[in-house]
Amino acid sequence: MNSRSGKLVGGGAQSELPVPEPWRFWRSGAASGPRNMAIDAALLGRARMADDAVWRCYGWSTPTISFGRNETTFGRFDPESVAAAGAEAVRRMTGGRALFHTREVTYSVAFPLGERVAWRDAYDMVNRLLVAALRSLGVEADIVPHGAGSAIAPNGPLCFHLPSPGEVVVGNAKLAGSAVWRERGAFLQHGSILLHDDQARLIHAALTPLPLPPPAAALSALLTPRAAASRVAPNDDRWLVDAVETALESTLARDRRVTPFSADASFMADVTRLDVQFRSPKWLWRR
Repeated sequence: MNSRSGKLVGGGAQSELPVPEPWRFWRSGAASGPRNMAIDAALLGRARMADDAVWRCYGWSTPTISFGRNETTFGRFDPESVAAAGAEAVRRMTGGRALFHTREVTYSVAFPLGERVAWRDAYDMVNRLLVAALRSLGVEADIVPHGAGSAIAPNGPLCFHLPSPGEVVVGNAKLAGSAVWRERGAFLQHGSILLHDDQARLIHAALTPLPLPPPAAALSALLTPRAAASRVAPNDDRWLVDAVETALESTLARDRRVTPFSADASFMADVTRLDVQFRSPKWLWRR
């Protein structure tokens, strides 16, 4: 990384994690599941060549269930069961378990990461930035300590059923589900910050009975009355989305330069190519 790289303290052994500058921030709006995953995959590919970090915030043009990269769907979900629940499906390139995307702020973070740096340090750094942004909004967010329970297997409970070590919670309720993938010197983390708790809709998309997930934390119920009163449309999720995106961008800018991300023609060509992969049934229903 270049001489403009900053440093944040990572988790685990408290090693220093180089973070490139500038951060690039992208509010990319709503898209389909395959398109969203193709963009994130293209950002990961870009991170292998560009010495900066991109933080993207986005939404979903239709309710979508995403499955983790290594999650088994056979006997649990199929195209008909997902459609019956009024949703589409996509498989992420990151890990984790099934998640229902609809009323949320989804984020992705992509940057180069040297092989000698633990992925856990990058993960902890991103989640600390999330917590700082949420606390700036008056949300009492925190991180599940490492050593508090064990990591959950890919075919374990649904994403928001149980928080894993390192994840963002309010009390004992999960607020942001995150998943990561590391590939050839680059790191991608993405996840969902819930505006409303819609995760119970997953049980209507399953082929076999699933346990009802416990209530998740949701920003619509957590933001303070003062924060809500400052918005002109309290019954519209747009103010929630704007609040989260502004808080994230402001948090990134506190100690390093932030510039807008611009998707050029070469990048969008990569997105179009990757979109085909994420629309393929061979990828989606491969496990």
